Amino acid sequence: MASKELPADKSGKSDDKKGGGLILPLAILTLLAAGTGAGLGIQLASSVEKVVSEKAKEKPPEPDSPPLRYASTDTVMEPLKPIVANLAAPSKTFIRIEASIIFKNGALADPKIAAAQIRDDIMGYLRTLSLSQLEGASGLLHLREDLDERARLRTEGHIDELVIETLVVQ
Repeated sequence: MASKELPADKSGKSDDKKGGGLILPLAILTLLAAGTGAGLGIQLASSVEKVVSEKAKEKPPEPDSPPLRYASTDTVMEPLKPIVANLAAPSKTFIRIEASIIFKNGALADPKIAAAQIRDDIMGYLRTLSLSQLEGASGLLHLREDLDERARLRTEGHIDELVIETLVVQ
């Protein structure tokens, strides 16, 4: 079979050059889309800037939160040394507590001595607890209440609160 050549168009152009008519409209549409996108981006950015500047000019609302419980200057916080003790059951389980006592300035004659006495009392109390008494949120709440009550008894009611800062049971 003999190879056949395709006849040339009357204008003398072959078929591979006919796709050039599609590139020009695509380039124009691309430039038009890029220009429209840039214009919208600038417009949106300026409107966002206006809204942000208006919000910044507005006065922030007053917080509805009540004043802090111990915000006065006559309240003192005395940290206790970390307390580490074995629990009663299981005997290989230990507990570590870091706590602080909060009291009015001048309520305790010597806060360091009171803190040491409270620490010793808490250590003795922790040795009587079992792990099941500390489980869950209610266990933590009961522990907090018991330690707070023991600290108040030890200082004859001169402290306001015993705050548990950290509690680790291992």
